Amino acid sequence: MRSRRLAVAVVLAASVALTGCGRDSGGGQDEAKSVGAGKASGDITVWAMGTEGEKLAEFAKEFSTENPDAKVSVTAVPWDAAHQKIASAIAAKQTPDVSMIGTTWQGEFAKSGAFDPTPPDLIKKDDFFPGAWDTTIVDNTSYGVPWYVETRLIYYRKDMAAKAGFPDGPKTWDDLKAMAKGMKEKAGAKWGLNLQPGKTGSWQSVLPFAWSNGADVASATKLSFDTPEMTEALGYYQSFFKEGLSPTALPDGSLEPGFVKGEIGAFISGPWHMGIVEEQGGAGFKDKYAVAQMPMKKSSTSFIGGSNLAVFKDAKNRDGAWKFVQWLSKPEVQVKWYQAVKDLPAVQSAWNDSTLSGDTFLAAFGQQLKSAKAPPAITTWEQIAAAFDLEVEKLCKQNAEPAATAKAIQEKVSVIGTGS
Repeated sequence: MRSRRLAVAVVLAASVALTGCGRDSGGGQDEAKSVGAGKASGDITVWAMGTEGEKLAEFAKEFSTENPDAKVSVTAVPWDAAHQKIASAIAAKQTPDVSMIGTTWQGEFAKSGAFDPTPPDLIKKDDFFPGAWDTTIVDNTSYGVPWYVETRLIYYRKDMAAKAGFPDGPKTWDDLKAMAKGMKEKAGAKWGLNLQPGKTGSWQSVLPFAWSNGADVASATKLSFDTPEMTEALGYYQSFFKEGLSPTALPDGSLEPGFVKGEIGAFISGPWHMGIVEEQGGAGFKDKYAVAQMPMKKSSTSFIGGSNLAVFKDAKNRDGAWKFVQWLSKPEVQVKWYQAVKDLPAVQSAWNDSTLSGDTFLAAFGQQLKSAKAPPAITTWEQIAAAFDLEVEKLCKQNAEPAATAKAIQEKVSVIGTGS
């Protein structure tokens, strides 16, 4: 799994209070200003993390060719230093013009007053997947642009699913449970479905089931984790562990070989796992597995992640920065970026390109992105997520009652609040 997938864990350790640069205490919307016409010019400073930070400078040369009076300077920032570096730059008013921002950081930094509102004359909301666009919204105002996205699907062994009675994969909650049982009882799997049994990031695995059951767990002003819909989803998730269909402790590095060997019949993950299992499975393994949408209850909803691009209020070249962000948001540029880095496009029309639409697996991820969701961009989400993860671990490993788990989560997050 690539380094940016560890960003959530990094934030939990590195979260820093931003002082002296807060927004108006009245909580009013910032006014989005227009961007000047014509080509970009001047120096445009950019920070980016992980593989994106390593690849963007070379990729941006095409932008400079189209805008000969502009120069893009990219600083590659390690993920484990990024949050602190951005926070310090904001406090010192020494920010770059634009930076890559993890979606779970958006609320914290936007609330500090650091970001320039997204200019609607330049960036169009409807161009992006709704769930991705929502990660840029703080206090009803957009403070960034989705750059790339990812979502989660069910990976399953086709041969084992067929023996279990689901040759086309699961479609509903009942299907997923029955397929997992059949893979264990009829197809010889040790585990029918691998699920995360708590620990950092498990909220990303559990919340899709809650969302699919109609739970609205959080908004900018309200936290509702103890609803009947959430309790039912927690009970459903727990049942895979109680019935011996999912492991409570899977050794590090054993998921992919277990899937290849048929010891694990299915698991839930993002697009990066395609390359991993195909490499480990060797020639022909791509024909042995498939991916399916998240199972339907009231809806089929998955988690949407990725990273945004934000322009800072203290940017020295605001117009150039927004024009660079707009260029990175062009459908044809998003496709080229996918080809260079394998980041999935956040712009919906980019998925019409045969590079993505012509691949059955990628097309399935594109379909799921249409209904994928993310938690609201609130300043306290990392603390809320940490509290949630701890209770999920008790649910999966200690058989805590689902209703008690929902109540415990609600009690903890109510103390934390939304930061509004």
